[in-house]
Amino acid sequence: MRALRVVAATVGIALLSGCGPKPGGGGHSASGLVTLRLAYFPNVTHGVALVGAGRGDFAKALGPGVKIEEQTFNAGPAEIEALFADQVDLGYVGPGPAINGFLKSKGRALRIIAGAASGGASLVVRADSGIADIMGLANRRVAVPQTGGTQDISLRHALQTAGLGATDKGGSVTVLPTPNPDALTLFKKKEIDAAWVPEPWVARLVKEGGGRILIDERDLWPGKRFATTVVIVRTRFLDEHPDIVARFISAHTNTVGWIRTNPDDARRVIGEQIKMDTSKAIPDDILKDALSRTEFTQDPLKESVLTFADWAKGLGYQREGRSALGSLYR
Repeated sequence: MRALRVVAATVGIALLSGCGPKPGGGGHSASGLVTLRLAYFPNVTHGVALVGAGRGDFAKALGPGVKIEEQTFNAGPAEIEALFADQVDLGYVGPGPAINGFLKSKGRALRIIAGAASGGASLVVRADSGIADIMGLANRRVAVPQTGGTQDISLRHALQTAGLGATDKGGSVTVLPTPNPDALTLFKKKEIDAAWVPEPWVARLVKEGGGRILIDERDLWPGKRFATTVVIVRTRFLDEHPDIVARFISAHTNTVGWIRTNPDDARRVIGEQIKMDTSKAIPDDILKDALSRTEFTQDPLKESVLTFADWAKGLGYQREGRSALGSLYR
């Protein structure tokens, strides 16, 4: 489910056996270091995390007293479960799982501390599927990264708006939770008809799978902006290490600025990090296409997150809507 890589905050620090975080995370090790378990996905929509880790921006900002352990996930629900299990302290994740984690823990487990990306998600259909609009998904098979994830919520809301539904809710559309690499394989084999996925999987389905974008999710939102990725922190870690969290937010904001002013270099770093995390390189033309539909921002885009909460409630994923999220943001 995840690959683990340990990064020392300064060169030359010896990582001694048995000096990991104490139960609950964020503890001081025998060497005096504080461990920060950082989670993200090897996706373009998590580009700020990829650049911040790849260039060493996070390690430099946190200083020699902090050891960063990076963990990668395929989708948000798995990351939230890891946070619940005290295996993640701070992470990049979609708004849907962040909301669900907050509500499931009765507001105790996590806080959103920044935005990270807008856009970068689409519904892609096979070019030979004959699907011309959302109604064409009836009796079809559609992949999403994971049930309860942000793209799953977007897909199911779009189906609900069109008067359709998933088979697990009595409808005709088979919604399949599928890891993104597997979705590409199934797409090529014509075993699924469509997929609602984040970048770079949109670009890969189009370029490598012969698909076409039916719905660019930006077109469904006011001003074409909505939160695809936010930054969350485990509440206990925030309470115990507010100074570390403040330094991380500063580094995150600076990394967003660097990406905006150095797009070509940022694309290179993102590609290198995805290759490091997945052992597979993404062609530069696919990365460039994926980034053309993705905006990096520290703005949490709160209204879109609250809208996701209303959608999730309407889909039956949770009982509460936006009114229960008063303390979600730090």
